[in-house]
Amino acid sequence: MNIGIANDMPLAVEALRHAIARRPGHRVLWVAQDGEQAVDFCAAQPPDVILMDLVMPRLDGVEATRRIMARSPCPILIVTSSVGANAWRVYEAMGAGALDAVDTPTLAGPDARRTMDLLLAKIEQIGRVNVVSDVARTQGASAIATDARTPLVAIGASAGGPTALATVLGALPANFNAGIVIVQHVDQSFAAGMADWLDGQAALKVRVAKEGDRPTPGEALLAATNDHLCMTAAGKLAYTREPADTPYRPSVDTFFHSVVEHWRGTAIGVLLTGMGRDGAIGLKAMRAKGYYTIAQDAATSAVYGMPKAAAALDAPRAILPLPVIAAELCQRVGLPGAGRPE
Repeated sequence: MNIGIANDMPLAVEALRHAIARRPGHRVLWVAQDGEQAVDFCAAQPPDVILMDLVMPRLDGVEATRRIMARSPCPILIVTSSVGANAWRVYEAMGAGALDAVDTPTLAGPDARRTMDLLLAKIEQIGRVNVVSDVARTQGASAIATDARTPLVAIGASAGGPTALATVLGALPANFNAGIVIVQHVDQSFAAGMADWLDGQAALKVRVAKEGDRPTPGEALLAATNDHLCMTAAGKLAYTREPADTPYRPSVDTFFHSVVEHWRGTAIGVLLTGMGRDGAIGLKAMRAKGYYTIAQDAATSAVYGMPKAAAALDAPRAILPLPVIAAELCQRVGLPGAGRPE
């Protein structure tokens, strides 16, 4: 993989170079000493992934990520001195289009090998996500009897998802009469913090999804582990390692397919901004089952990858700008007028 580094700290750059050199197939394509250089270098020589620091002169990592995604989209991994200490900036960067985050590796000491291995694992995970060609899984036919249960809104998102989710959830009323389940591509170490952050943006309750939870009105549940979230035959949520070979963890397709197979009631599928193709086939399956399906449009997507793949499959019944998706959801579950943008 060709890797770009955006970091103004020589010691951090040396640690990143040292880690990258441990994999024969990886090489450093360029090193940018600030965010503006990173934007220019990415346009001139697009790498397979950028290792982006958060705090840099002239242009910080969040704004650099936002400009790269607007000008020459590229997979971005945030690499910062402490992900925990910079959690809110990490979420902001992910909202701008970054895929994941990891602590800067150390050159020496007892943690050097562990931190370098973690960085390399994140890089390789991103590499698998961006070269994968998803194949539809064969689904067993099962009759779904619609009943009077709570409607379900199933949402999938990836790069740019945190900000998009905050926009949609923030426009929904506290009395939104459908259960919401969200699968966002995010490492389990960030899930709880992201749920808390989204909860602060919304009138309804947002929390992590736990094994055995059932979707309930006025509450949004966020997938919270590196395993896949799925719907069981009992209408409850569960986590599973299968399929083990998919690079997307948690996988939107896996959740959408489980809704098609097991959810007894009405449902709406929503696919928001994201890199790759995850969720496109699952959204198509939801539409084929008779569920209403929505994809975010190109103009308002931080990364028009997943929604574009869904549109190519004719999976969404509606392709909508982000600011009007909440209004559409409210109308679909019987709250006309609520959530409409000013």
